[in-house]
Amino acid sequence: MKFDPFYLIVDSAEWIERLVPLGVRLVQLRIKDLPETDLRNEIRRAKAVCTDHGCQLIVNDYWRLAIEEGCDFVHLGQEDLADADLGAIRAAGLRLGLSTHDEVELQAALDAKPDYVALGPIYPTILKQMKWAPQGLARISAWRARVRPLPLVAIGGLNIERIDGVFDHGADSAAVVTDITLNADPEGRTLAWIARTAPWR
Repeated sequence: MKFDPFYLIVDSAEWIERLVPLGVRLVQLRIKDLPETDLRNEIRRAKAVCTDHGCQLIVNDYWRLAIEEGCDFVHLGQEDLADADLGAIRAAGLRLGLSTHDEVELQAALDAKPDYVALGPIYPTILKQMKWAPQGLARISAWRARVRPLPLVAIGGLNIERIDGVFDHGADSAAVVTDITLNADPEGRTLAWIARTAPWR
């Protein structure tokens, strides 16, 4: 499976409506702590925009809603993986992405036979408190050897200036959150990411 090198992660359908029409081809909707009705509406809005613009939508965590709404992809963290019904996910035709932070989690992910593996945080991140130290670029190379031929997504503290190192060490895709959503010009920064990752597309 070929993954777009620019993997945008946002926390609302509004962000997707703003940024996907600029040319984003891969986006994760990661929302925390909303009532189910609101979550469903967010997924539906996001899916409609992504369908219209040829963008792959990945739903974070909420695999049941992803199944019910006919989505193509779900991403799970390790805690969510332990509680998820992988049989139901596969039966519905959803592809699966999994987060990993250490060797134990990587093995658990590989045992689940995902469609891609994410490694993080590569650099210090302000997105959330992490119990893991930054992984560094060398860990990308080690994970690349372990997960091949699955796509490997690097996440955590990434910005445009760090792209070369991430891809040179074997990542297939660079996931970005705050470098865009906290930027004074999110649209401009998104276009810069699209242009900068074009050589790996």
